[in-house]
Amino acid sequence: MKVKIAMAVVALFMFVGVAGLAAAKDKTTHKKTRTLTGCLQKGDDAKEFALTTAKGGDWELKSDSVDLAPHVGHTVSVTGVVSNAALHGMKEDAKEEAKEHGVDKKATEHGHMTVTAVKMVSDSCKK
Repeated sequence: MKVKIAMAVVALFMFVGVAGLAAAKDKTTHKKTRTLTGCLQKGDDAKEFALTTAKGGDWELKSDSVDLAPHVGHTVSVTGVVSNAALHGMKEDAKEEAKEHGVDKKATEHGHMTVTAVKMVSDSCKK
């Protein structure tokens, strides 16, 4: 009898774990390739740029294949690969959890991306 109960408990934990992993993979913050829209600014180094999203998230961008310089000061939509996407997702999940418990309610997303495509949305960053 004890073995059946133990097996049921193990099965329950496995089911919950798999369901949790499936939910995490569907979250935007966990995707390796993402599209972001925001205001593009010059970064600290020659080939680095900064993107601030409408929700206040800030991203450090770089690209060897796309020339971002002509779009500085524009609202753009960029598509690219998130650096360390799994780790980024876990970090953002922790921020969301903290917000739910009243800690650092103003925390915004921050990440690094290698841009593979850019599209100008507006020739200014004004809302």
